[in-house]
Amino acid sequence: MSDNNQGQILESQVAEYLAQHPDFFSRNVKLLEKLHVPHETGRAVSLIERQTTVLREKNQNLTAHLSDLIDIARHNDLQFEKTKRMVLALLEAETLDDIAVAIDESLCQDFASDSTALILFTSKPLDVNNLRLMLRDDATAISNLIGTNLPTCGRLSEVENQFIFADESVKVQSAAVIPLVQGETLGLLAIGSFDANYFSSSQGTVLLSYVGEVLSRVAYRILRQQEH
Repeated sequence: MSDNNQGQILESQVAEYLAQHPDFFSRNVKLLEKLHVPHETGRAVSLIERQTTVLREKNQNLTAHLSDLIDIARHNDLQFEKTKRMVLALLEAETLDDIAVAIDESLCQDFASDSTALILFTSKPLDVNNLRLMLRDDATAISNLIGTNLPTCGRLSEVENQFIFADESVKVQSAAVIPLVQGETLGLLAIGSFDANYFSSSQGTVLLSYVGEVLSRVAYRILRQQEH
């Protein structure tokens, strides 16, 4: 039997069933949202047909919007868990090197960053391996970035990029820079990406600010301990 004949038989069976059960759609209202039943009125469109079309479009838009909200919620939950792990690691840090390791592991592993840089200002030489210490006066190249309490996202200037990321500056195309402030400017944390569009000036910075606040407090405590 051909596919056409099978289709005709199936349609006739459906038609016969509906004829015998006229209340079918009353008991299955949701099916009406998916059906397209033209209302013949010549070139004009009936009010009922227009209302049905509008309601169907609104339903589709609401469904898509709900799906987007669910995706955003899942993404935020994941970001929160990653941030929590980073904060707990920072709270356990006892030295400046511990801070640098916790930051690097979290950002490179959990957040898939391509490069990180932690710069702290101090007037005394300290024994560290995984971060850069310098005088505040030697950081004029990044004065615009540390002159605010707010994170900066996007493309850095060539001078800023070179100062922060040094040998990797050629590959870093966008970055997030978080000033570290605890009464005074302590330095900065920079997260670099080889993707020019990974960080942009329009993205939210709530989590970045939160990380900066925690890191500032931990770094301030350890700096004062090691400087005295």
